Amino acid sequence: MTTYSYDYPRPTFTCDTVVFAGPTAARKVLLVLRGAEPFVGCWALPGGFVDEDERPVAAARRELAEETGLIWEGPLVPVGAFGDPGRDPRGWNVCAAYLADIGLETPTVVGGDDAADAAWFFVDGLPDELAFDHADIIAAALWRLGCL
Repeated sequence: MTTYSYDYPRPTFTCDTVVFAGPTAARKVLLVLRGAEPFVGCWALPGGFVDEDERPVAAARRELAEETGLIWEGPLVPVGAFGDPGRDPRGWNVCAAYLADIGLETPTVVGGDDAADAAWFFVDGLPDELAFDHADIIAAALWRLGCL
């Protein structure tokens, strides 16, 4: 195992995926119910940690499949990087967020890995509180789609 030593602190790196489906007037987003801390019992975007030597976009696809059963091979469009202090109570974390617009149908999803459940929510009917800064990430993805 390689050991690294740096003069500067390093953040953990995660990826989240904002998956949209449905017509523009009735757009839905895919969320998972967190089954572990932090934010256990809160709805969140599917995502997780990037493994060593893993491309971020590959991590986003892997986490999406692990947590929801949805395998998406279409485009994942970068939404942005999110790393405001305090976004993750475990420590400094920077997230690369990706957007997938999968079309009109909402495929069946099921919670897996560390997600207790997975479900589609209308964009105008999201849960009051989302984990981390996921409300901000969803808003940025909607802006990217031209919906805001």
